[in-house]
Amino acid sequence: MGTARVVFDRWSDRYSKRMADVRSSAVRDLFAAATRPDMISFSGGMPEIRRVPIDSVIAAATSALRDSGTEALQYGSSEGRPQVREVVVGLMGEIGVRVKADDLVITAGAQQALDLVAKIFIDPGDTIICEGPTYLGALQAFSAYQPNVVCIPMDDDGMRTDLLAEELKRLGQRGAKFIYTIPNFQNPAGVTLTPTRRRELLDLAREYDIPVIEDDPYGRLRFEGGHCLPLRALDDEVIYLGTFSKIFAPGLRLGWVAAPKPILAKFLLAKQAADLCGSSYAQVTAERYFADTRWRKTLQTLTSAYAERRDAMIAALEEFFPAEAHWTVPAGGFFVWVEMPSFLDLKSILAEAVERGVTYVPGDAFFPDGRGRNCMRLGFCYAEPAKIREGIERLAEVLEDRLELYRAFAAAGVLPAAPGTTDERG
Repeated sequence: MGTARVVFDRWSDRYSKRMADVRSSAVRDLFAAATRPDMISFSGGMPEIRRVPIDSVIAAATSALRDSGTEALQYGSSEGRPQVREVVVGLMGEIGVRVKADDLVITAGAQQALDLVAKIFIDPGDTIICEGPTYLGALQAFSAYQPNVVCIPMDDDGMRTDLLAEELKRLGQRGAKFIYTIPNFQNPAGVTLTPTRRRELLDLAREYDIPVIEDDPYGRLRFEGGHCLPLRALDDEVIYLGTFSKIFAPGLRLGWVAAPKPILAKFLLAKQAADLCGSSYAQVTAERYFADTRWRKTLQTLTSAYAERRDAMIAALEEFFPAEAHWTVPAGGFFVWVEMPSFLDLKSILAEAVERGVTYVPGDAFFPDGRGRNCMRLGFCYAEPAKIREGIERLAEVLEDRLELYRAFAAAGVLPAAPGTTDERG
């Protein structure tokens, strides 16, 4: 066997200090394994684009060039084309949010919007508030700006606003720069913030004069239950992040920000510094696609597929997973959050799971401080139901093997120390 080559980085002393805090994406790190033909991947949040009718996309892309080629291939405005912003106005109106085109900036996916949020609000050492666990891409975007991240625990009703109130009281007036939340089918936990807690969160934000960042990539992917009004519909000072990735095509990298005018001006400045303007071609293609009313039928097809896969995953968990496991049952979105006993380190057994042909994301990726190692996020959005069942069975075998080892230790009166625990019920 050859030895690994050590590469010397002679520029290491030139990098900014903030780069030392930038996290690698646990999902991207698993991409190589996830692309193996024999692998069943629960690690990514990839939309089921195989069900988006390719003929409709070809027609939209062709129309973008044939009818608007000069505009589509040219630089555009930093805030985004007026036509695509009008599409967003219509989409948000359907979920109860009234905005105008001038209230919006088009971004390169909601992920760019998260980076812009961090750039606009965070100075090193600032405190920001998130759910615990929270979206790993947000932690990655925020970490470059060196904040102190406070995670508020959740239960089946979403962020615990009683604990949020305690934390805000402890921090004092203006003690946090913002509150970041994913209220619908939260990533990674899958839970939804109840209407009562939405109002409580907003009341607390007003009391302490703290901006609220509402990240809503999954809100239209509801399988059951009634529609919950977005936070932005309840308070027009909420900064709302949306995306086309989950309802059309993530490869186009199109998202948006809706915010009060003074904050939107800051977004525009930050975006100009980042990329001058977004892709005109992608925006015109999206305009053409959403001008066709059949996209609604496609969205219904996608949502039905995700619901079927959620059901398949929950059924497989009930059939195969150990009795010690607990999991959420999301009413929409992409993810299930599983919690195992505190002594089980799910990060340490990931390699064994990969060997058996299944991937997941260990829970510590969704906390800023290493908590959650006894938890995992399972994505049900991409694999077919039969594959989901097979993958859960493989994963259950890995967990049972490790649990048997711990049971043997327990029978002998010796248990290893817990690798990292969490009180949070995702």
